[in-house]
Amino acid sequence: MTKRELPKHIYRQRNGLYFQRRGWKTRKIKSEFGTPEFWTEYASLIAGMTGAPKASHRSFTALVKDYHKSPRYKRLKPRTALDYDKYLNFFLSIMADANPANMQRKDVIRMRDANADKPYFANYSLRVLRVLMEHCVDLGWRETNPAKGVPEIKTERAGREPWPRELLDAFREACPLGTRERLVMELCVCTGQRIGDVLEMRWSDIQDGAFVVKQNKTGKELWVPILPELQTALDAASRHSVFILTNDRGTNRWSYRGASHAVMTVRKQIGATEYDIHSWRYNAACELLEAGCEDDLIASVTGQSPAMVLHYTKKVRQRVRALQAQKMRTEQKQNV
Repeated sequence: MTKRELPKHIYRQRNGLYFQRRGWKTRKIKSEFGTPEFWTEYASLIAGMTGAPKASHRSFTALVKDYHKSPRYKRLKPRTALDYDKYLNFFLSIMADANPANMQRKDVIRMRDANADKPYFANYSLRVLRVLMEHCVDLGWRETNPAKGVPEIKTERAGREPWPRELLDAFREACPLGTRERLVMELCVCTGQRIGDVLEMRWSDIQDGAFVVKQNKTGKELWVPILPELQTALDAASRHSVFILTNDRGTNRWSYRGASHAVMTVRKQIGATEYDIHSWRYNAACELLEAGCEDDLIASVTGQSPAMVLHYTKKVRQRVRALQAQKMRTEQKQNV
């Protein structure tokens, strides 16, 4: 059907027909076009018999407000929602009253390039804007997503690597048993979990000589046996809270900011600024690989997908495989 065949104020969008009238809230037509039910519904909308409220001004403020109420936003993990809010507030700071229906691809590119000196910020804001504008399409405010297909800024970022053994030893020497810094390191390295999950660990999570973990990011439930070095650190820790790692007052869990700051102080002290907290998760995966574990065994501890296991262990894996290959090569020559 063409636009000429549609009655006044009825427009075809990608997912159906919509009633759109200036000053009124956009409504999706529920009935099939041309049926008696369609004309009844249309007549009711025209006459205002449904009591359709006037639409709020189409602006980024209104769009963000509606997005916050949507299932798309409510499905986000708490940490991800906090990250998204940072960029949503950024959008509001620069274009709160602008009509998102008028945004064009060139505007998206201009915003991205304006933050080119901060590539992480530029790329993450582009991802959030892509989601927000998809919600704008779903509302029927526009037909296309101007952020879809806009490439991110390419960066030359060195990949993470596990902490070298000598730096782990230096960290242990600088942080004796009983300190939070030592305990957070042992928890990360020995369990192979993300720092966010480690900070959430409670004493009650220890069951049958292992940690029962439900990962925040993936929702996976794991049972991770406690290694001797971690048990030693746990035995030396004070127990004055339900959380294993607590704030200075011991009243609540240790915050990510607090833990990151404390660990950075030690990293500077021992010359390990190139290796961060997340690199300890690499240590866990690589130590398991070096111990001869297959990928499924590594994943049973870290909870990673097969692709992520490969990613985390690729450098160590190459060295291990190269050693095996050269050993087989030498043995073959000796046999000949």
